[in-house]
Amino acid sequence: MLGKKIVIALASSAILAKAGIPRYAQRIYPQSFAVLDNVPTGKVFNGTSHFIPPGTTSDSLQAKPFHIYDDSFYDIIGSDPTLTLLAQTDTDPLFHEAVVWHPETNSVYFAQNAGPVAAGTGLNKSAIVQKIYLDEADRILALGQGQNNTQFVNVTTVNSGQQVINPNGGTNFRGKIVYTAEGQGDDIPAALYLIDPNNNDNTTVILNNFFGRQYDSLNDVAVNPRNKELYFTDGPFGWVQAFRPDPVLPTQVYRFNYDTGVVRAVADGFHMTNGVTFSPDGMYAYITDTGLSSGFWGYNYTNPSTIYRYNVDDDGNFGNRQVFAYNEIRVPDGIHCDNKGNVYVGNGDGVNVYNPSGLLIGKIYLGTTSANFAFTGKGKMVVCAETKLWYVNWNAEGADITSREYTG
Repeated sequence: MLGKKIVIALASSAILAKAGIPRYAQRIYPQSFAVLDNVPTGKVFNGTSHFIPPGTTSDSLQAKPFHIYDDSFYDIIGSDPTLTLLAQTDTDPLFHEAVVWHPETNSVYFAQNAGPVAAGTGLNKSAIVQKIYLDEADRILALGQGQNNTQFVNVTTVNSGQQVINPNGGTNFRGKIVYTAEGQGDDIPAALYLIDPNNNDNTTVILNNFFGRQYDSLNDVAVNPRNKELYFTDGPFGWVQAFRPDPVLPTQVYRFNYDTGVVRAVADGFHMTNGVTFSPDGMYAYITDTGLSSGFWGYNYTNPSTIYRYNVDDDGNFGNRQVFAYNEIRVPDGIHCDNKGNVYVGNGDGVNVYNPSGLLIGKIYLGTTSANFAFTGKGKMVVCAETKLWYVNWNAEGADITSREYTG
């Protein structure tokens, strides 16, 4: 049966490819840059440089932002994908991470960047959580202005009863949203917060220590669809951005049972562990390591810019670590799967899309960093790009978040 499904999928891709390239898409052939006339030294071109394939320019890449690296990407983008600008700011990176869709209210939550000079956040001021309503975004989409849209959505600050201090990651959990918070200074520890989108005043801290020790900067969180436990990453981000003290724990991935309070480390050996997600069936975990970038300390291009895949054992622990993909521009950050098991990751020039074997099949090219994004229903995605907020409409659908809700 699996073989039959693969054959059908390949046939579908072939039909779409034969039908022609959509108006906002372009084909990028890897063989076109397998051999270059000039390959510059690392002093000129390195892990932060934007690669422009031969025959293209930065403008042409952005004009048709859906880049097809493999024919299977046609099934994801469909016949007419669009990218619509929903909001923007001048320099303050309001659209950073913790992008979470709440289906009940059809709202999308996201967090401001903590640490950059332009935001003034981190040590002296906490980053904030904000939200938009997709009903309003859909009305704007109907105007058909696309990337040149001039009518923006209303962006609302979420004033919760207990403020989430320097939020960075988030996920749906039992009808509510769990946030990872990086903490602030010596006295406000990194923590997991639980917020109720139907009553923002109902916000509580559900975890803030490992047997008395402070976490450094909790970064991202996801729910394992098999055991419904929370898995989160912790790395030295606040430390390298000068708003958290020296770490007293390794850079690791943890699992947390909300009902029992039990917390356990499940993976280590990272430089800067960042994003975390699971395959739709929960059999695999994906972790991003952004060790190439060390905040105010600069870059080490020999450190990981890597997505790792783990098998998830029946007992919920991780095993069989493998390199799933090495990111080509800056670092892989937020990471999510669609309902077919394809893997999406925000990086230095937009959003990369890999098939389940780790092959880069396409991307949404923004020409700038996207740290995170979220599927927001069938055929929809909201993408944070620091000073811009984007709305994608295409064929892809995220892994079913309702399967990750509490059923006990």
